[in-house]
Amino acid sequence: MPSPAPQDFSEERAADEAAAWVLRCDRGLTPEEQDDFSHWLARDSRHREQWARHRRHWDRLAPLAQWRPEHSARPNPDLLAPAARPKRWVWLLAPLAAAASIVLFLSLWPAVTPEVGGPAPVASTVVREPASTRRILEDGSLVELNQGAVLHPEFSATARRVRLEHGEAHFTVTKDLARPFIVTAGGVDVWAVGTAFNVRFDTASLEVLVTEGRVRLSEVRPTAPAFHEPAASLPKPLVPALDAGQRVVVSLTGEAQQPRIATLTAGEIERVLAWQHRMLEFTSAPLAEIVAEFNRRNRVQLAVSDPELAAVRISASFRSDNVDGFVRLVELGFGVQAERRGASQIILRKAP
Repeated sequence: MPSPAPQDFSEERAADEAAAWVLRCDRGLTPEEQDDFSHWLARDSRHREQWARHRRHWDRLAPLAQWRPEHSARPNPDLLAPAARPKRWVWLLAPLAAAASIVLFLSLWPAVTPEVGGPAPVASTVVREPASTRRILEDGSLVELNQGAVLHPEFSATARRVRLEHGEAHFTVTKDLARPFIVTAGGVDVWAVGTAFNVRFDTASLEVLVTEGRVRLSEVRPTAPAFHEPAASLPKPLVPALDAGQRVVVSLTGEAQQPRIATLTAGEIERVLAWQHRMLEFTSAPLAEIVAEFNRRNRVQLAVSDPELAAVRISASFRSDNVDGFVRLVELGFGVQAERRGASQIILRKAP
């Protein structure tokens, strides 16, 4: 049942708020903003109507993203011609030139709305800006590669070595005390047992950011010892061991420069790892399909316990790592109750 309408509801204010939310969603919501957005949608059903109305208008203008001013002073009208009923959208032509610069920035309009009334459009799932690819190594460790990164695993009975030829990669390492996990790049070894860290390697520098656990750096040693060997046999560390939240930058230019170590804030870490995030856009997609997309990209796994709930169609745009934000939204707006089982599973069921 929708929440009671506030007495001071203003349609004009709701429209302004809907326009403001699209700007925030386009650049990506923080978890706190996602909460605020979910509450705003749930507070009054007319907020959803305003949101859907704005989205429809921007969807109609989205083809202008293909217009290039250097090719013509005015957009090609064919960009705006709908396939079925061209006369329906004639009224949009007047403001198009003035809106073009805005449309180019907001050509993808995120939305979160339930599908109500009328035939449902064809379900679709769009992954926008696929900046990275994931790879599971033979020991179960997860590697996410930024575009252009190249690596070669070289596992043996005593060590798990991965050579990063160039580029950037984030490693989530499966724990194995008998075989250290070593990333080699630019003449440096990055050692870990069960931890997570990001490595960026180019001709000028090697950058390592620890996101979980602890790692240490040393010069490359041809034969990698196991961690249970005497300390004297281990390579001399380049810097003290790095803990979660610390980043080191090692110069590879040949100049005598000390590695630079810094402790980053949560916001700084998020910016360093921003290349990992993708925007997932769902148009009239069943909840089961949305859940499957999130599960492919996250350790926290979602499950839908009710077939009727699994078939509910939703239009939404979310960052691929924002599982909690998505769960909060379906709890607030779609009659869903979430049950958390440990740190890695969330069961979604119809609220009583």
